Amino acid sequence: MSRRIIGPFSRVEGHLEIELERNETTVLEARVNSPMYRGMESVMLNRAPLDALIIAPRICGICSVSQSVAAAKALAKLSNIPMPVNGELSTNLILGCEVLSNHLTHFYLFFMPDFARDIYCDKKWFKDALRFKAEKGPAQGQALKARTELLHMMGVLAGKWPHTLTIRPGGTTQNIKTVEKLKLKTILRRFRTFLEDTVFGTPLEDVLSLKSIQDIQHWRKNNTADLAAFLNFSQELDLNLIGKTNSTLLSGGGFDVRGTSLFKQGIYDANGLGALPVDQISEDISHSFMAGPTSQHPFNAINDPFLDKEDAYSWCKAPRLHEESCEVGALARHVVAGHDLFVDSYQHNSSTVENRIFARVWEMALLVNHMEHWINQITPDDTFFESCAFPENGRAVAFAEAARGTLGHWIELEKGVISNYQIIAPTTWNFSPRDKAGKAGPLERALENTPILKGEDDPVNVQHIVRSFDPCMACTVH
Repeated sequence: MSRRIIGPFSRVEGHLEIELERNETTVLEARVNSPMYRGMESVMLNRAPLDALIIAPRICGICSVSQSVAAAKALAKLSNIPMPVNGELSTNLILGCEVLSNHLTHFYLFFMPDFARDIYCDKKWFKDALRFKAEKGPAQGQALKARTELLHMMGVLAGKWPHTLTIRPGGTTQNIKTVEKLKLKTILRRFRTFLEDTVFGTPLEDVLSLKSIQDIQHWRKNNTADLAAFLNFSQELDLNLIGKTNSTLLSGGGFDVRGTSLFKQGIYDANGLGALPVDQISEDISHSFMAGPTSQHPFNAINDPFLDKEDAYSWCKAPRLHEESCEVGALARHVVAGHDLFVDSYQHNSSTVENRIFARVWEMALLVNHMEHWINQITPDDTFFESCAFPENGRAVAFAEAARGTLGHWIELEKGVISNYQIIAPTTWNFSPRDKAGKAGPLERALENTPILKGEDDPVNVQHIVRSFDPCMACTVH
């Protein structure tokens, strides 16, 4: 038995180290370290409420819209202002564009290149995997071209990306005119074509009609596109069996229009589907380099660094719901939504590398389909934005569904300024350290019992599992 530190990881956002306890064939235990403290929550303090819209998106350059949306929604609750429908539609399109961009980048640039590693050179599918080889495979150039064209939507809707200031509590400040609606439709139609020709190899409606594992297997065997290639690699490598978390699945809900959400808020645990008890969310810091009470509700949290703390090994806090760890992400939100395909795959295999990756790629089809409808619903002559005022004192919590999962913002005002601001990001949930009871976070649990190939020093299955969560370490620690 030996201990080995893996990291820093390439092809992830930010800094990440993982300590593995292993023997020659198996990972026995893992501890996940977010090694860089950032302190962005403390930067918010004693500032005017609207300053959150400037600071929050700068937490991260690839999740900036998600941070903007969560901050704007929290401020909207404080001001008690309803958002105009046009504002909702425009906000959803901006966030949808960012999520699509993240999903595409993750699949082609972060995850798939691992199949072109030399360790797989004896596999019968290895020549096919070279299409995804980092810096050399043609798939990356095709994906980057499609991503660049898609992001032109940001120019129309948000002025720029990242760190747009268009998203506000009362809507969006950029009005969309008829000619711009046509431009948005054209851009999205081109992205649909890329998905249908290259990613799925079939119309998006066919992908959205899949209802069970059997449907997926039938579709895979009759398809040669990139998602089918992933499923073929996955089946041979048993990625449908590794990386299991068995954590509660959590979705904060999001993409609201006229009181209806595309993604439902709720949880899925041993008792099945249930409501999300927001007041039961806490952050355990027993193994975090942070001072203060061991368990803290976000409204009462303290963000004081304590580097010499005994038993601490990460700057990441450990979010818990009823003292249980939770997994967030595309798979979680589709299971919570009760989608037949993902309920079936989760009940058969739990949360695995294959299920997490398939859910994210499948979600691109879902989002494009809804974004086309949202563009059609925009009424150019109606209101996009309403100004608002904030109370002297108050508190609110709001959620957004980012590419990697549920993002939560907790804000409190006293005497007209921010007295507390807490953020729990998707990777904070998924990469949390152990809590006071010694319970591992989702990634730590997913790495237990991971098989190690003969002669490996840097296990490829560990790489697959870590990247299946697509960590964003910049958003994780504050």
